[in-house]
Amino acid sequence: MVPSALTRSLKIHTRMKVLVVGGGGREHALAWKIAQSDLVDEVLCAPGNAGTARVARNVSVSATDVPGLVALAREEGVGLVVVGPEDPLCAGLADRLRAAGIDTFGPGASGARLEGSKQFTKEICDRHRIPTGGWRRFDRAGMAKSYLQSLDTWPQVVKADGLAAGKGVFVCTDATEACTVVDMLMEERSLGAAGSTIVVEEFLEGQELSVMVLTDGETLLVMEPAVDHKQAHDGDKGPNTGGMGVVTPVPWVTRRLMRQVEQRVLIPMLHALQIEEIPFRGVLYAGLMISDAGPRVLEFNVRFGDPETQVVMRRFASDIVPYLLGTARGTLGELEPAEWLRDTVVGVVGAAEGYPGEYRRGDEISGLDQADEVEGAVVFQAGTKLMADREVTTNGGRVLCATAIGSDLEQARTRAYESLDRIRWDGKFCRRDIGLRAAPRSVGSDL
Repeated sequence: MVPSALTRSLKIHTRMKVLVVGGGGREHALAWKIAQSDLVDEVLCAPGNAGTARVARNVSVSATDVPGLVALAREEGVGLVVVGPEDPLCAGLADRLRAAGIDTFGPGASGARLEGSKQFTKEICDRHRIPTGGWRRFDRAGMAKSYLQSLDTWPQVVKADGLAAGKGVFVCTDATEACTVVDMLMEERSLGAAGSTIVVEEFLEGQELSVMVLTDGETLLVMEPAVDHKQAHDGDKGPNTGGMGVVTPVPWVTRRLMRQVEQRVLIPMLHALQIEEIPFRGVLYAGLMISDAGPRVLEFNVRFGDPETQVVMRRFASDIVPYLLGTARGTLGELEPAEWLRDTVVGVVGAAEGYPGEYRRGDEISGLDQADEVEGAVVFQAGTKLMADREVTTNGGRVLCATAIGSDLEQARTRAYESLDRIRWDGKFCRRDIGLRAAPRSVGSDL
């Protein structure tokens, strides 16, 4: 049970409804965790997927239907809205919900620009001396290609400035490859308006690290870090994806490193938002590159990461709802620090054939119940659809994420892969090396 003092501090007198916006694996994990709260009467998910239907009531309202979501929250008497994806945040959903008097977890449109525009984020980092890579912005393909052809240092990173569902980052080994990417983004518009402006960024060496924090604009609650595996294939080969697997905790992350992340990145960004009068109540997700020079920012996102959320929620031992509410209401600083399990969690993504390019849909999925029977395992569904006959079919590139908790990395990996291997559909593939990446040599124990 939630302590009565905590319940009183949140001014909650009856159990409430919570609306989770989105339909991916992140939203399934959030709905799963929120449904465990003694503060919650019912979880709604809009639009949800076949997995969220197991722990919530799916409502057929699109995550980008801002008027429809506001109307739904009003009609259902929702006490808290938790916005999962970035698109509705950039479209101002949180602003509209707050204007309607509904407690909302997620930043308004001004704060969401941190994810909506790479240029905007880079400019803030530069203004407030938050460490990041060197960069240039271009809105004309010819100028971008001329600049790339003048460079002697490779690789370089070409990024679509706008939202691209994790597919707008290209690590290029030479000018020819980079110019091809520029043409694809700016001339062929392969990612639509997201690529009409691009950022060319210094390639940073080191190890990537994901750190998510809850903030109400005044207080930071730093969540346990995780390591994502972005490339599609084993050995970090192939194209960038939204994430093919994830591990938490991270063995090589020390307390000293986390202090550096807080002091050099997270606190300065909180101060930057305050100085620039950008209200922010939600998640700040810092994608970092860690080297012997310390942490440097690759990107900021303004929502829970996917698939990081799936493993972080498994280790979050406290009731998540008071922290979501405290963030939404600006009272996060009144809460006690959250408790975390010490165990290791590994998440392995099962993807549809062709992902991250054109992928198959509509393949029947079997073995989901058997997968959840593996000790310590929970499968979070992402790109799935529940059919009229109760069959579950594939409906996205990243179909699901099999997570497993264990006393150590080896046990968690074994359980996660055993769970995933019990699930079958035509064209399924996954990486087989999640969690095996060695600690980077440039990150020593003294960092």
